Amino acid sequence: MFRLKPGIKSDPVKRWNLSERVFFACGACHILAYAFLEAYPEHGFHAVWIRPAEGFTGNHVFVTDGKTAFDFHGYRCEEALVAHHWAKGRLWWPGWDGTLVPLPQDVLISEAKSKSYDGLWLRAPGQFLHDALPRARAFLRRFGPPPG
Repeated sequence: MFRLKPGIKSDPVKRWNLSERVFFACGACHILAYAFLEAYPEHGFHAVWIRPAEGFTGNHVFVTDGKTAFDFHGYRCEEALVAHHWAKGRLWWPGWDGTLVPLPQDVLISEAKSKSYDGLWLRAPGQFLHDALPRARAFLRRFGPPPG
């Protein structure tokens, strides 16, 4: 989890020019999740949204097979990913809490479908300065297929 300086997410050029890791941590995690599911459909992964409790920020989308998770950090134990997110949230915002919400793959690249989930609003790949999906696919290639 990263916290961006004010104004970066609202400036398409500054947002696009973030490092890969920060870009896929701060507002494009769902695009990376979609690229993963697209590349490795046979591995049994699904998308999960970390939905902050009412009044808090700190949304995140990752993929998991129930044991191994993948996000901008790469592969790690799902339990460790979730624990890290909760710890950071509570460090920055006392009382932070959230829930894990499974998401269908098609929601990850559709603003309209994402809005059908209370509190969720995801940008489609083409709603960034440039299409974010090719960038996500290239970033994903750095990690290779899921282990085991």
